[in-house]
Amino acid sequence: MEPVIGILALQGDVREHAAILERARARARPVRRPAELAEVDGLVLPGGESTTMSRLLETFELLEPLRERIAGGMPTYGSCAGMILLAREVLDGRPDQRQLDGLDVVVRRNAFGRQVDSFEAELDFAGIEGGPLHAVFIRAPWVEKAADGVEILAQTAVTGDETARIVAIRQGPVLATAFHPELTGDERVHRFFVRMVHRTT
Repeated sequence: MEPVIGILALQGDVREHAAILERARARARPVRRPAELAEVDGLVLPGGESTTMSRLLETFELLEPLRERIAGGMPTYGSCAGMILLAREVLDGRPDQRQLDGLDVVVRRNAFGRQVDSFEAELDFAGIEGGPLHAVFIRAPWVEKAADGVEILAQTAVTGDETARIVAIRQGPVLATAFHPELTGDERVHRFFVRMVHRTT
């Protein structure tokens, strides 16, 4: 049976995630209200602008219900801004920005630079077969620090810097990427997440 996966539909790449989730054999549903959140088996937090999304979560009275579902083990996937929202702590964020505390990590917002610094890269992603993933980074974060229980799935290097930056992670039922797999047409990250949801339903 296909799991029902919600997409937080307050801002960001909602249509793109919905289309690729459907191809990955899930039923995609927009989520804007607590009642809609209560009906899904898992949730995608799309890219967008993390501080705006944080304010909208409060406006739509979703912040606390979402925190409760994540703490209760609901599979959740955040891409780009979604990774920022899921982090325990954010560097270079706004003082009034609220977090969902789904991942025991410190994330640096806009770590790779501004919009003009957007780039693409080939990544080896642990747990995904079929060769490297083509990843699109747009004003992307990276994981500055991860606790022992966090699995590092992918890393990339910064141009002119030999330091490998963490750009994909998993902690239990929570997955996050700094990049946008919904923009490439490659379904493998979404299929990876759908399998995570299947294991909990």
